[in-house]
Parts: sequence; structure tokens; C-alpha cells
Amino acid sequence: MQKLFDEVASLDKRCYEEFFLSEDILMENAASGMAEYIRNNFKNNSKIIIVCGSGNNGADGIALARLLHADYDTSIYYAKKPTSKMALLQEKRSSRIGVRECKKLEECDVLVDAIVGTGFSGEFNDEIKTVIEEMNSLRAFKIACDIPSGYKFIADVTLTMGALKKSMFLDEAKGFVGEIKVLNLGLGREVYEKQSSWSLLDLEDLKLPNRVKKDSHKGSYGHLSVISGEKSGASIMSALSALRFGSGLVTLVGFEEIEIPHTIMYSHEVPKNATALALGMGLGAEFSKIELDKFLDNALPLVADADIFHLPLVLEILKRADVVITPHSKEFVSLLKIAKIADITTEELQKNRFKYAEEFCKAYPHVTLILKGANVIIAKGDEFYVNPHGTPSLAKGGSGDVLSGMVGSLLAQGHNCLDAAINASLAHTKLALNYTGADFSLTPDDLIEEISKL
Repeated sequence: MQKLFDEVASLDKRCYEEFFLSEDILMENAASGMAEYIRNNFKNNSKIIIVCGSGNNGADGIALARLLHADYDTSIYYAKKPTSKMALLQEKRSSRIGVRECKKLEECDVLVDAIVGTGFSGEFNDEIKTVIEEMNSLRAFKIACDIPSGYKFIADVTLTMGALKKSMFLDEAKGFVGEIKVLNLGLGREVYEKQSSWSLLDLEDLKLPNRVKKDSHKGSYGHLSVISGEKSGASIMSALSALRFGSGLVTLVGFEEIEIPHTIMYSHEVPKNATALALGMGLGAEFSKIELDKFLDNALPLVADADIFHLPLVLEILKRADVVITPHSKEFVSLLKIAKIADITTEELQKNRFKYAEEFCKAYPHVTLILKGANVIIAKGDEFYVNPHGTPSLAKGGSGDVLSGMVGSLLAQGHNCLDAAINASLAHTKLALNYTGADFSLTPDDLIEEISKL
């Protein structure tokens, strides 16, 4: 698990004031980290072009060119001429030793983007847009210095300075950052970083519901009840994933006689020995408000998904003591509106996922949120986590039903809501990563099958 930060300017300032490390020293360490990465991965005399902007991100790139100059065919392309104090200083240093400036972009072994960093906001002008488009079209190994400029440059690897930035884990950034590596700025991350309410989850953080108690029976591992609505296939997928993820018993609850797998039980009411409840997946318009109220007339831990986020009833669900909600972006926008937190478009949410997750948790601090997406946000109260391990193969109907079933399974087995959300989400993404078939071929059935191999 790693910390995430809105910005690192305050961390740099702390280095200046508390540790007597100057801006120049931090920049030299950043450039040295990038140079070390290139030396470890590319042979001497490889052709390297570093595209630099006018500010301190450009200064990092100019410093990198100086460090590589003696051993590589290195040149600088100025997307904008240096204007910041550090960029002008680095230009003096590099020109003094003869670092070459190139006037046009061309094929190379390594292309480094050092146009703008985290301090940039707004839109690029047409000239910079053209430069980045040309950079993206070149055949080269592409490195982003600190962040991909404006999240428009498509990097193979992002070498970021000092600490991880939250903006790298917006959904829209996922196709641009590539592999992310944090560079040391002259002191360890445990010193450079401060407290943060946001964390990045690693796959190693996953804790599976392994059975260690020898003297146990099916009742020892909980009983999940899944409300089966209009689209019964969704609830069946949730039920099967819950059973495979360790729940001792799973019951579908509904009024229609449907064909179900022989491993799943069926009832017209929530069983008295149920230990958790799952509601929403495939719900549709199957039940009246009175019927739904009856299903919810208990204090069971609940995982809520899908159609429930479009119903006023969701406000009652949010009052429960133990509840996990698993909306995708469109459903979360609906929930925010019903809860009178925000009236926004899905596009606006996607640009501000962290902000609206925080606003929801401020309004409902006892509710655990799993905001699905390319990078999943898991949050409760003032604790926020990002699971970055999702893959495009999960973009298929039913994947979310499997996730809800896994969350429900852990709730039924006695896990608290936040632990259930974190571990189910990590396991869910790991299932897709472990799948050996074509990425377009992954189905919910495949995910359920993969659970047995975790």
C-alpha cells in the first residue's frame, strides 16, 4: 500500500525548510533517477530525444540531457524555450558542455516528455498539441517526466518525482501513464512523504478468506441472501461468485420460480439464519416498495448494487449501520442527485472522481463506497483507497454482479464493510489479471471459475 497526494509542492517545500535540500538538489536527484532508469534499460549510444517545456518540468529534462550527454546520442527539442529560473540555469549548464538542440522530432530509441508537470492546468495551445501528437506517432520507447504532459502524451513508463500523485489514477489517465515508478529525490519516501487520507492498493494487500479453523461446518462461513429480481441471471452470478468466494450458504430470494444451479438455495423470504444481504443486481421492477421493505426489515450487513441507485429507496439503505454500495459512474451520478449531494453529468464525475467520492463520504461517513471504473475507488469516512489493477477485460456485463457477490460473501463471513470492499475488489481485479484467454473473451463465468485459483 502506497500513499497518494493531491500535490507534492508542499512536500518539496518541507524538504527546503526542514531538511535543507534546495530546489536544485531535488532537481538533480530527479534527473539522476531518470538517468539511472535509462542506463539500466538502454545501451550506450542509444538515440535519445528529450522534449522540454519552459518551466521546471522542462528543467528536469534539460538536466537529464546533461547527465546522459557523454554516453548517449542525446538531444533536446524545445517545445517551449526556457523561462523559469531553474530551466534557464539548467540550459546554461547543458549548453556549456555541448548538449545538442534538435530542431525537429525524429525517430529515436527513447523519447522523453518533459513539457509540463503537475503544476500545469488549462488547455494546450495548438502548437503544443501538434508537438504531442507528433511525439505519440513516433516509434520509440516513451518516458514521461513526472507525469505525461496534460495526460495527452502516451507513455510506456512514467518516472514520477518523490511520491505518487492522485491525478495519475483518474480513469482518463490510465491510458497515458504506462508503468509508474517513483524516483528518490535525495531522501527516502518514508521521510519525504507525510500523512495522506488516500492510499494506492497493491495486489500484495489482498487477504483471502482462507479457512484455518479445523472444527467448522457450513454455518461457520456465513449465509448470504441475494434478492433475485427481474433479471435473474445477475443475481445468479452474484450468488455463484459468493459461494465460490467462501460463503458457507447462499440463498436466492424472490417470488418467481426460476431455474437455478443446484448449489444455490431458493426462498420466498430472507432466511432467518442469513448473515448478510445482497440487493440491486438485476432488480428491475420486480418488487413493490412494500416487498422491498420487507426484505430490508433486518439489520443484516448489506451490499447494494445496480438498479437500487435509481430508486428513492436507496436513501433508506444508506441509513443502515453496515452497508457497502458498488455503483459504476452513471449509477453514482444518479445516487448523488437523489441524495442531494450534487447534480452533475457522468463526464463531470469522471474528471472529478476523487472530489465526489470525498463529498459522498462526508455526507455518509458510515457507508462504504466502491466506485467502479478503470481505477476503482474504495472509501469509508476519511479513508480512501484506489485499486489500479483493473483491466479492459472486465468491461463486460455481469462483471459487477460477480464483484457484488464477492463483497456479499465476505460480509456474510463476518468481515467488516471496508475490509470486505478492499479485499473483494482486489480479488476481482486479480481474477482478470490471472485469466489466460484473450482479453475480449473474459466472461462472468470465467471470473467465477478463476476464484478457485486465487
